[in-house]
Amino acid sequence: MTSTTVAAVDLGATSGRVMLGRVSDDGIRLEESARFETGAVRRVDGWHWDFAQIFRHLRSGLRTAARTERLDAVGVDAWAVDYGLVRNAALLGEPFHYRDDRTERAIEWVHDRVAPAELFERNGLQFLPFNTLYQLAAERLGSRFSARIDRAERILLIPDLVAALLTGVEASERTNASTTGLLNATTLNWDDDLLHRLDLKRELFAPLVDPGTEIAPLADAGGAPLFTVGSHDTASAVVGVPATDPDFAYVSCGTWGLAGLELDAPVLTEAAREARFTNELGVDGRVRFLHNVMGLWILNECLRCWRAQDGTADLGMLLEQASNVDACVPLFNVDDPSFLPPGDMPARIDEWFASRGRRAPAGRAEVVRSIIESLAQAFADTIETAAALTGRAVSVIHVVGGGSRNDLLCRSLADRSGRRVLAGPSEATALGNVLVQARAIGAVTGSLDALRAFAARSFAPRTFEPRLKSTR
Repeated sequence: MTSTTVAAVDLGATSGRVMLGRVSDDGIRLEESARFETGAVRRVDGWHWDFAQIFRHLRSGLRTAARTERLDAVGVDAWAVDYGLVRNAALLGEPFHYRDDRTERAIEWVHDRVAPAELFERNGLQFLPFNTLYQLAAERLGSRFSARIDRAERILLIPDLVAALLTGVEASERTNASTTGLLNATTLNWDDDLLHRLDLKRELFAPLVDPGTEIAPLADAGGAPLFTVGSHDTASAVVGVPATDPDFAYVSCGTWGLAGLELDAPVLTEAAREARFTNELGVDGRVRFLHNVMGLWILNECLRCWRAQDGTADLGMLLEQASNVDACVPLFNVDDPSFLPPGDMPARIDEWFASRGRRAPAGRAEVVRSIIESLAQAFADTIETAAALTGRAVSVIHVVGGGSRNDLLCRSLADRSGRRVLAGPSEATALGNVLVQARAIGAVTGSLDALRAFAARSFAPRTFEPRLKSTR
């Protein structure tokens, strides 16, 4: 194998990056070429993404990467569910942010036409108020927005939108399409009957393509071809799990925490729906059977609020202080909808406890410990439920993403789950992106399991063994 270099554009909910992936017989090396902020911006009509700025930064990052060395390929991944409306290859306004509350009325409108149980049978998705089908219903119902969707020629999810603006080719990558609620979980194609019942024109949705499909060359990357990857960032992150044990569960932990199992087929039972599990597509036709947990968003919003108050909230220091707090802190439901929007998160945590007549954690260190322990318990419970719903044994939990650097979280998860936790890599999404590109151009070969084994040679995880459980 000769040395190959690809660029992974990885757009997260708070930051974006362009990563160089160097692939050789010795393994994979990742190097950050550019990093920039993403995040929500408040406009007069709600929360949006400043997509124009994000797009400028990623193009600049690609140019910088191409100046560094010759690129053999490029791949783009990003968060799920959000989209751009496109006409004549131009964006019709800023994409809305999934934390905007405009879908409240649209949910009832959708469920009047398709009952929640039938929706799950069709799309296999956990109910979340920001799923794409509810956002599109809000476009239809909102007098300020309906003209946009009537004028649109295409609806493109964020990675597909980036690809279209860079190349002029409009396509819908299948792993991310599976998060819209409009892809049939059985046929793996757009659900034409569902589109009709929700008053959505079929021609708005671009042809579906699988990860590893060559799209077009990129001038910004020195002519390197753009390939689709697992363009939903969690799909790429799960590819990047360095698993060598088939009985593994994963927690992809960043702004969101996605915890679950990788399966060969969806689980569309009523029990799975009631447990709020989702069936999203992965690379090579795998199914990511998982539950969305609120993730480190809660901690990050607390930090943002504290910094606004006095500028002294240092994460490392707070985690060190929190590690000295007794693990038997009061726990709370991190998935409560009150924690979804931006705002004063410490006050919301206090309100959650007060409304239930319970003692809230006191002081920042105890709040941080409460968040960490509550997240760990949510992940442990989710994996236990996933195992029960599928009849699968789980011997080890892989934690990847930014949360893998949080020793307190990984230690707590091992203790609360009673399972070994393997932490890392933190850049699993970029790693998975690189692996799919590398296979597409022949730099590596083999199945998804072979890709993971190859990754494990370069990114050995840290191990946390469970201690006697006294906090459950």
